[in-house]
Amino acid sequence: MAYSQLQKIETKVHLKASAQQFYDVFCNRPHHIANISPQKIQSVQIHKGEWGTEGSIVSWNFMLDGKKFVAKEVVEGIDKENCKLSFKVLEGDLLGLYKSFKFNLQVTPKENGSVAQWALEFEKQENHIPAPHTLLQMGVELSKNIDSYLTQEHN
Repeated sequence: MAYSQLQKIETKVHLKASAQQFYDVFCNRPHHIANISPQKIQSVQIHKGEWGTEGSIVSWNFMLDGKKFVAKEVVEGIDKENCKLSFKVLEGDLLGLYKSFKFNLQVTPKENGSVAQWALEFEKQENHIPAPHTLLQMGVELSKNIDSYLTQEHN
């Protein structure tokens, strides 16, 4: 039996947009991300529940390393006051590599703009499987695309 344990990688992205503006996109309007960053996200669809509610089931179709991926996720935690959000992967391509996978996002207001902190929690299927650094990098690039979309819109 393969030895496995929960691992975590994280990064921060400095944004010009306010924490609330940025958080609102991921929490209440993730389906707009496909329009904002079509080269990364092909579509975001809701299967159960409503946008911006805990327990909703959402699927993401995205490109990573030149390959198409699908991830069906449950919105596990929403903390609107602290701009925190977590998605747990239920099914899809990532579960071929990882026993469990969770995306955590927290956006913190700063004097000028905000900071988005991405944390990926995962358990590898096999020890040789690499940590999902490319996925974390995609979060960074998506954050920058959304930030420039939000800040252009209001200038």
